[in-house]
Amino acid sequence: MAAIAVGLATCRVIGNVPSAAVAALADGATRYVGAQSCATCHAPQFAAWKGSHHEQAMQHADESTVLGDFNDASFAYNGVTSHFFKRAGRWLVNTDGADGSLQDFEVKYTFGVYPLQQYLVEFPGGRMQALALSWDARPAAEGGQRWFHQYPNEKISHADELHWTKLSQNWNYMCAECHTTDLKKNFDLAANAFQTRWSEIGVSCEACHGPGSAHIEWAKAPQSGMAASDKRLLNHLDERRGVSWAIVGESKVAKRSQPRTTSREIDTCARCHSRRSTLTEDYQHGKPLMDSHLPALLTPPLFYPDGQIRQEDFEYASFQQSRMHDKGVTCTDCHDPHTQKLRSSGNAMCLSCHRSDQYAATKHHHHSEGGAGAQCSSCHMPTQNFMVVHARHDHSIRVPRPDLSATLKTPNACNQCHLDKSPAWASGRMQAWYGKGWMANWQFGETLYEANQGVATAGQDLMALALTTNFPEIARATAANALPPYLDQATYLAVPRLLKDPSPLVRRSALLSVAAMPPERRWRLAGALLSDPVLAVRIEAARVLAAVPRASLNAHEQAMRDRGIAEYVRAASTAAEHPQSHVNLGLLYASMGEFAKAEQAYQQALRLEAAYGFAYVNLADLYRQQHHDEKAEATLLQGRTALGDNADIEHALGLHYVRTRQMTLALDALAKATHLRPDSARYAYVYAVALFDNGEKPRAIRLLAEASARSPNDNEILLALVSFNKAQGRMALARSYAEKMVRNDPRIGSADMILQQ
Repeated sequence: MAAIAVGLATCRVIGNVPSAAVAALADGATRYVGAQSCATCHAPQFAAWKGSHHEQAMQHADESTVLGDFNDASFAYNGVTSHFFKRAGRWLVNTDGADGSLQDFEVKYTFGVYPLQQYLVEFPGGRMQALALSWDARPAAEGGQRWFHQYPNEKISHADELHWTKLSQNWNYMCAECHTTDLKKNFDLAANAFQTRWSEIGVSCEACHGPGSAHIEWAKAPQSGMAASDKRLLNHLDERRGVSWAIVGESKVAKRSQPRTTSREIDTCARCHSRRSTLTEDYQHGKPLMDSHLPALLTPPLFYPDGQIRQEDFEYASFQQSRMHDKGVTCTDCHDPHTQKLRSSGNAMCLSCHRSDQYAATKHHHHSEGGAGAQCSSCHMPTQNFMVVHARHDHSIRVPRPDLSATLKTPNACNQCHLDKSPAWASGRMQAWYGKGWMANWQFGETLYEANQGVATAGQDLMALALTTNFPEIARATAANALPPYLDQATYLAVPRLLKDPSPLVRRSALLSVAAMPPERRWRLAGALLSDPVLAVRIEAARVLAAVPRASLNAHEQAMRDRGIAEYVRAASTAAEHPQSHVNLGLLYASMGEFAKAEQAYQQALRLEAAYGFAYVNLADLYRQQHHDEKAEATLLQGRTALGDNADIEHALGLHYVRTRQMTLALDALAKATHLRPDSARYAYVYAVALFDNGEKPRAIRLLAEASARSPNDNEILLALVSFNKAQGRMALARSYAEKMVRNDPRIGSADMILQQ
């Protein structure tokens, strides 16, 4: 049977209007009026937008929009053969549903248009789910015109969290904001259902410029006294107006005629063209990105340490790293905002700002004229495939660094083409062509890699990177984000400066260092950020300061803290359909000592998803804090039943059994956690300590030695190896591990000092 259609067939009305906008709505100032209303005065722009990827971002399924083969086609994946067919004017797919059985599902909407098209199915509770079976819309000559699965190298069954019926593939939660205009998700937690609404399907004029009714009123009566420069348009996107780029004198690169002073255009694009989380549905056009969204940092596994894209990271974080961004380039300097196409094709786009005699020359690119190697984008914007067939350019527009590939384990454009050559070969060729200047500068990836690897001495470099303002703001914020484990007397001095940094992304990241401090020290450092102008900073300050005892604050400070916590709760509730939002609330309430509220939040997470491991682990830890060991054990055993093999559940159970002196059960659980998560140095360390204390000393030492080989910078493991080998009388081995500790971190003294401890 086809899935039941619930509540989305007439999604053309405005849903719940934020209370702050009610007054404005009363006089028509914020009504959405639709793209067709713009066509009369803005005919060229409207015509350019028609047929664009923005207009076709989401469409009702019909003969003109469905690109896939629904003429009794079939596709086999992981033991399931799916069939695509039409019946009575409906597009249907017979495939595995939420319980694994084959069912007929009706496609109600198309999603995207090129190079692939996905399909949306309506489910009960107002949900729409994106089928993982997608249509390759590329020409057959390029390998397209075929069905494919989004996870071709994995075996995704109906029980997997990546299955098309699960939350990770839910349109309302994952996709809707960026494929419609004026989306209101309208999730009802009590009913566990959506009543999602939008003003217009697809990404229309008002998605970027804001609701247009007031602008239309101005256009009808411009003599009303309103300044012509304002035109009652919420988001003008006029940063390029009157701006030109020109190559002056002997310069090789064009310069902007006047500095770019805002990020309004880039922030508008970044709302969708970034890896980010949503903090509020009350999006205000023209406001800073971090007033409504939190962009991802350059952290693993999303990015390589040097900032290159690794997972589906979109364009914003990459472009933030580029010299183009630093010099004032905006998205629409290169892309037409209405067609979304490049303003020029091929190298002509780059040569509009870079002198052709310098850069479109063999002496620069050292490749055959007209070949792929002579294309600017091949070297400076290499592609990576996402969603299997979407080749996406890295927008960091960087100079290739094959010299760093060996040390940072990062890709480079040279070896993405020259697969039969090594990074050393590529580096040698570049040195022969350009000398060594191209690799002389400090690349922030070297520091971020050290932090990712747990290098003990990374703290000073992280501090320097975070404070050095000529590095990209997103790299500085990532360094500040990585600083907490390295806080010492020296790096602590950077925290007050970072909390006052002009960049809200840096300020927010610096708050993590405050969170690593005792609650009684936090208010003096971070209390002022509860009044930060940017939402993302304020709510992180509230989270960090929630643990500050209320009684230690005066009445004004208490009111500030209470407002901040209320704002945090609202932001967390924006994704109330996801169990993690309730885990986050549970952690907040637990830090405040409000254990009943924390318990309710964790239980709510489990009502939404009975197989959500973080909820079990945190709920059990909450019971532990209250000395309810029986409840903690029962919770973890319930999690073991719900999730099956799960390293976090097993590790938590092992720690519980150690505390309650049930060593046989403890060792079994810790062994399983280590087996399930062999790359976790922490799990291996805890298991080894338990083994040693239980008398299995040779086995413990062997396990730690293996863990140290995988994590050579982990001095906690090395110190345990020193201690354990000393206890066994193996002083030479103990010394060798002590010497490794000193090599990792010379600040700790000498091997003799370690051995004497």
